[in-house]
This record gives sequence, structure tokens and C-alpha cells, in this order.
Amino acid sequence: MNAHRAAERLCHATGLLLVASGLAHLVVFAAAGGPWDGPVSWRKPVTFGLSFGVTLIAVTWVTSYLRVGQRLRTVLLVVFAADCVVEVGGITLQAWRRVPSHLDMETPFDTAVSMTLAVGGGVLVVLLTVFAVASFRHRPTGPAGMPMAVRSGFAILLVALASGAAMIARGVVLTRTGHQEAAYHSTAPLKPLHGVSLHAVLVLPALAWLLSRTSWSERTRRRIVAVAVGCYATAVAGAGVWAVLTY
Repeated sequence: MNAHRAAERLCHATGLLLVASGLAHLVVFAAAGGPWDGPVSWRKPVTFGLSFGVTLIAVTWVTSYLRVGQRLRTVLLVVFAADCVVEVGGITLQAWRRVPSHLDMETPFDTAVSMTLAVGGGVLVVLLTVFAVASFRHRPTGPAGMPMAVRSGFAILLVALASGAAMIARGVVLTRTGHQEAAYHSTAPLKPLHGVSLHAVLVLPALAWLLSRTSWSERTRRRIVAVAVGCYATAVAGAGVWAVLTY
């Protein structure tokens, strides 16, 4: 039990540090200026620090509702936290070196960083897929609406993982075939889909938790969560249509 609680505290602390890193680089951007868009900008350490930090904290919390062994959950969370640090660290390093973090094969060092980030992305896919499968194998615990919120959040998160993998795969192919500039721009159509679907695993369970603090009936709370899931799925579908039309 102590190791389990220690792992949760470690993940929460790590998530907060990643969020702090993202906010710090927002200050750097304000002071140093430069482009916000493009493969070389302060946007990447800002957005990745915030997204990975929030996601790590969210997953640590949400997985407490899953019916999985504590030892397995502890191991998966610690690996997930380490992977988040590697991803944000690599992106931040390259931002300070003023070179692209992804799809950059210009030097052996840049290639090593890009491939490390790609492998780290694969590890994220595996870890979060394990949690998603666990949420559907056994009904999650929690207040009214929470099981639906957790399952829907993980299902939509899988869309984010798939879109992220597609961006990396297409970019690597273009880079390997000598189309470096095209590789940097190839990710644009999938970014809205990736961004929208990434945080459903926090938004939907957080809504269910907030509703549990009200005096509304369980039936009402479940209906509200169901409507929220429908709205979120519609937003994801809209982003998906946009990706298809502009890909």
C-alpha cells in the first residue's frame, strides 16, 4: 500500500513539474519572442509540458477507478511518468537548441532524439491501451456516471493515440524519402483531432465527479454525463472529418 501511494504522489509531483515547465516556457516565449507556429518554436515545450503534465495527473487519478491489481497499476504509472518526462525533456532540449524535436534526421544526435521520442510515443500507446482495455474488461467503480465517463474518456483517448501515431508515421516516411519540409507540415491536418481527443480522459470523469457533489439524482447525473459524452464524441468526429478533408 505504501509503495502504491508513493507512486501516486510521484506521478502527481511529476505532472505538476511538467505543467510548471510548460508555464515557464510560456514566460520564455513572452521574453524571447519568435514564431509560435512551426517546427522550431517555444510553442512545443509550452504545449507538450502542459498536456503531458495534465494527462499524467489525470491518468493517475482516473485509473484509481479501474479494477486492476495495485502492483500492475503502480508499475504502469511509474513507467508512464518516466516516459512523460522523456518526451517533454527531449522536446524542451531541442527547443533550446533551436532545432525541430520531431522528424529531424539532420545529425546523428538529432536522429537519436527524434527516434527516442518516437519510441516513447509507442510506449505511451501501449501503456494507455492497457488502461483502456482494463476499463472495458471490468466496470470501473465510482459515483453515478463515472464508469461511463472513464470508459468514454479512454475510448476517445485511443483516438488521440491513433492520430498521434499516424502523424509520426507519415512524417517519418516523408523524412526518409527526402521530403523533410513536407514532413514538418504533414502533421497539421491531424493536430485538431489529436488535441481535442487527448483530454477527454480528464474532462468527462471530472464532470462525473463534480456532479457527485450535487444533490441531483443518480439518473439525472448519468443523463448529463451521457449528453457530455455525446457532445465530446461529436467534437471528435468533427475534427476527424476536418482531418480527412485536409489530409
